[in-house]
Amino acid sequence: MKTNIYFDRFPKLIRTLLNGKRVFILIDKNVAKYYGEQFIDYPLFIIESGEKNKNFDTVFLIYRWLLGLHAGRDAFILGVGGGVVCDIAGFVAATFMRGVTFGFISTSLLSQVDASVGGKNGVNFDGLKNIIGTIVQPEFVICDPQTLKTLPEEEYINGLAEVVKHALLSGEEFVEFMENNVERIMYRHAETMEFIVRKSVEIKANVVTLDEREKNLRKILNFGHTFGHAIELSLQLRHGYAVAIGIVFAAHLSCEMGYLKINDKKRIIRLLEKLNLPIFVQADPDVVFEKILHDKKRFGDTVDFILIRDFGDCTIESICVDTLRTHIVQFLKSHGIS
Repeated sequence: MKTNIYFDRFPKLIRTLLNGKRVFILIDKNVAKYYGEQFIDYPLFIIESGEKNKNFDTVFLIYRWLLGLHAGRDAFILGVGGGVVCDIAGFVAATFMRGVTFGFISTSLLSQVDASVGGKNGVNFDGLKNIIGTIVQPEFVICDPQTLKTLPEEEYINGLAEVVKHALLSGEEFVEFMENNVERIMYRHAETMEFIVRKSVEIKANVVTLDEREKNLRKILNFGHTFGHAIELSLQLRHGYAVAIGIVFAAHLSCEMGYLKINDKKRIIRLLEKLNLPIFVQADPDVVFEKILHDKKRFGDTVDFILIRDFGDCTIESICVDTLRTHIVQFLKSHGIS
């Protein structure tokens, strides 16, 4: 199913998009404070904020809530919030009654440029990120640029890491745009933000269209994520902050393996720093490596790792786990910026 993506104020759209549907809304607790009154006509389940709540305990509570309201195969699940809510809502919809339709109103930058687009829905389990999940496309996604104005500063910056990732996957033009518009981006300039959200969605949607089930091409969207997820889980960092560090590690590894020029690595690091994203963190290499061993991209004694040759030119490299561990130790000892 093709997902319709809208870039507009969600109150203008929801009455039309939800007309005739039996709607059940899952909404982030903090988002409900700002926008809860927009949904008084529908039953609401409020989800506590934070990645720690993206688990089966929350999912089972929602199942029981839906059953208590006699929801059936005609139910429509609407997730309202950031990446955590979108992941949970998509997973619940994909599994409740063997699958019901759903949509998202994305209210965070991270969700708008990444989590809500592409059909991946999942929950964390036993300390592993998104290890249980589905790939099912939402009926629609609303990316309302006005909701970005109410984001806390750290949550807004959190989403910028995925924008940087998309810029690096896209090519020189998007990277230069980011470099030349740092001040506008940091001040959440409306037209600038709409451009980077639209551009990021376009990049991800094009890749997903060509490889929905992540057999090959879609793996490039994991650029910065293999190491990033391991850091995120090891240190309980925000997703975007961990991805930023993962991008630096991927650039470092790309240089070490002869793919990326050192000056391009330095450009990547400078851009992340200008956007107030972290480029390094202290971590135990053994703990980080253990998380990577459970990564979904591991196959036997190798891990599919996304390396970058140039802006807009990434490659999928199967790296031996022992070799990867050596590079992780080296990176963490050298602070990754040498």
